[in-house]
Amino acid sequence: MTDPVPVPWAPGRAMAGPPIRTLTLSDLLRVPLHRSRLVAGAALAGLLAALGYLLLVPPAVTASAVVAVRPVVTDAFTPSGAGADRAVNMNVESGIATGTAVVQRLADAVGDDPRDVRDALEVEVPTGGQILRFLYRAPGPQRAVRSVNLAAEAYLDVRRTMYEQQRAEMLRSYDESIAKVVAQQGVVQRRVGAVRGAAGADAAVAELAGINSQLTQLNAARTEIAAVDVNPGWVTQVAERALVSAAGTRPLHLLAGLLGGLLAGVVLAYLVESVDRRVRSVADGRELTGLPLLGTVRQSRLRAGRRAVDADLRYVAMAIAERVHQPARVSLVTAREDPTPLTAGLAVALAAEGRDVFVADDSGRGELLRDTVLVDRVRLDAGADPTQRIVPKPRPAGTPAPGSGVRPLVARRPSPHPPGARPSTEADATLTLPRPRYGHGGANGRPAGVDEVAVGLGHIRIGTWRQGADHELVLYNAPPAEADERGVAVARQGTAVVVVERDRTRQGDLRRLVDRLRAAGVTPLGFVLTRSGRV
Repeated sequence: MTDPVPVPWAPGRAMAGPPIRTLTLSDLLRVPLHRSRLVAGAALAGLLAALGYLLLVPPAVTASAVVAVRPVVTDAFTPSGAGADRAVNMNVESGIATGTAVVQRLADAVGDDPRDVRDALEVEVPTGGQILRFLYRAPGPQRAVRSVNLAAEAYLDVRRTMYEQQRAEMLRSYDESIAKVVAQQGVVQRRVGAVRGAAGADAAVAELAGINSQLTQLNAARTEIAAVDVNPGWVTQVAERALVSAAGTRPLHLLAGLLGGLLAGVVLAYLVESVDRRVRSVADGRELTGLPLLGTVRQSRLRAGRRAVDADLRYVAMAIAERVHQPARVSLVTAREDPTPLTAGLAVALAAEGRDVFVADDSGRGELLRDTVLVDRVRLDAGADPTQRIVPKPRPAGTPAPGSGVRPLVARRPSPHPPGARPSTEADATLTLPRPRYGHGGANGRPAGVDEVAVGLGHIRIGTWRQGADHELVLYNAPPAEADERGVAVARQGTAVVVVERDRTRQGDLRRLVDRLRAAGVTPLGFVLTRSGRV
């Protein structure tokens, strides 16, 4: 019994590149969702980092003091008008409050570095008012209160010193002018005493009167300057420990750490996905293999464990049965994964419809296959009565499935002379013996070492590849193709079904497996997308 020779792959399909797909929002979200463990770990790391920062770094508190700025004028009791001396440039006052002189005085008082003091000190200017609000951040409330009060006093001292220097300069200028006028007055007085004529005396007296008037004005102006109040303002609100507030909120730090870790996790997930691409959907499987989809096998998330959905297995079994005819040799090949659960499930689904299936395995997984078959049979018996199933009429041998591209078997006329029956006329004729059947000699005529399980209307036999040579329908549980070539070698004698595990099969491994099948001359029936693993 020999399987039909597989039809080579269509050159146009093999050489054509993958179809272009439109990138959607779901495609962008699929990577973080499938790498959810990595994203969650990064988010948790960010949250723990923020929590550690809050625990290890002492919380900063902010104290505030308010200073009312007073304009310095010559006559404080004159009603304010449009004069420039009644207005205060608050931008200039804010610059002085945060200037070098104030910062240096505060640094000398508290014993800190001027750069740290400059970073901790902040001055706010409310709109429409002549008020300066001093803010100072410090690790403790006592230090914050002391520093902000010192900052307000330092600003007032600096501003008062500036006004005093201006007043002193103006007074010195007036004193010099008055001294010059007094000297001129003495000269004129001596000249008046020396003049003999009436006309000269009148002129000297008039000049002396003008000098006296000028001297009086200078003395009056100096008196006004000397009486100016140079106080630049007052501290209207002194900082107290009861009025301090925390600099920032702790929940915001935790939220920032969580969001930062989440963003880093998403970026890391894309980086990992770029170097470890895996099959995520049916479209990925079609693009990589160029094969038709035989079906998807989901997993039922039960408390007892994850198992394949029976309906999906039956659909895949019908798709495989539609494309092959007996005798059939179907090899379930994978790249690195274990197809044992799918092989057992397909065997049960095929046997339940009245077929005799032989499951071959040469990798020591016969016991696992038998246990899985028994579990699936129990679930099948509990779900429905197998005697009520409709058994489809089997397709005659040599009739290919529609559209499968499989060449029909050519019926050969049996030889009238069976091997060993026709006598030979040669003296040294070779005796032709009949072909021995592997494993005969077991109980009830079954091959030795073959386990038989009745499922529904059919039977499942489990053994090695050699023991299943005479069976009509053989499913070969192939080992991973990356480590063992027997699956591809068996597929050359029949056909193959490529098994792809979602979220686990790497795209590079799957592409390499398809290239190996193509190079070996194997035409797979299609591919099956199974389970939804997590990495």
